Amino acid sequence: MTDSPALFDSAEGATSSIYRPPFRIDLTIRPGVPHLTSRNRLAAAVRAALEAAGAPGPASIGVVLSGDRELAELNAVHMGASGATDVLSFPFLPAGAFPPHERGIALPRDPGAAAALGQAFALPPGLRAHLGDVILSVERAVVQAADGRGGQTGDVSWTAAEELLLLAVHGTLHVCGWDHAEPTEEAAMRALEGRLLATLSGSLRRHGRRGEPVRS
Repeated sequence: MTDSPALFDSAEGATSSIYRPPFRIDLTIRPGVPHLTSRNRLAAAVRAALEAAGAPGPASIGVVLSGDRELAELNAVHMGASGATDVLSFPFLPAGAFPPHERGIALPRDPGAAAALGQAFALPPGLRAHLGDVILSVERAVVQAADGRGGQTGDVSWTAAEELLLLAVHGTLHVCGWDHAEPTEEAAMRALEGRLLATLSGSLRRHGRRGEPVRS
C-alpha cells in the first residue's frame, strides 16, 4: 500500500501527521474525545513499538482516538463481537513483512527473505508504505483506569494517560504481526510492552516533560 489516507480518516475529526523518521504517524482525534496526553507523547509510543517490532521504513501508520460507539460498531463488523473494546488494529501488510520474534525480542530476518520482501514492497521514490491503522477508545481507557482495570493484566490502577499509551503500543504491535493467542505469545508481547513503556517513561523524564511515569 502507498501513501493513502488512514483507513478511518474522515471529515469528522482533525488529522495531523507527526514525523518520527523513518515513520509518519497520522493521528486523527474525533470531536469530543478527552485530551489525555500530548500528540508527541502518543507518537513517541507508537514509534517505539514500530522500531522494536522491526517495521520496514519509510512507512506510515494511522492512529485514531475515538470512543466506545465507534469501537462497538467496528467490533461488530470486523470481529463479529458485541460491545465496545479498547483497541482494534487493522494491519495492511502480512506478518511476514516484519522480523520474527521470540520472548519479546525481534530476531534478525534471514537475508534472503529480507531481500525478497524489499522487492515485493518496493515503492517509487518519495512514497512510503502504509502499515495499517490502530483505533483506540479513549472512553474505555478512562473507565478502565478509573476502575482499576487497566494495564496488561486488567487489574492495574494508574492514570488514563498511561492506559492510553499502553493501548497505543499494544495496537501498534498487532499491526506489526504480534499476537497473544497462545500463552508464550502473550508473555512475549507483555514483556516487550513493559520494556517499551518503561523506556518511554524514562525518556520523557530525562527531557523534562511533566506527567506521571508510565508503569511497565
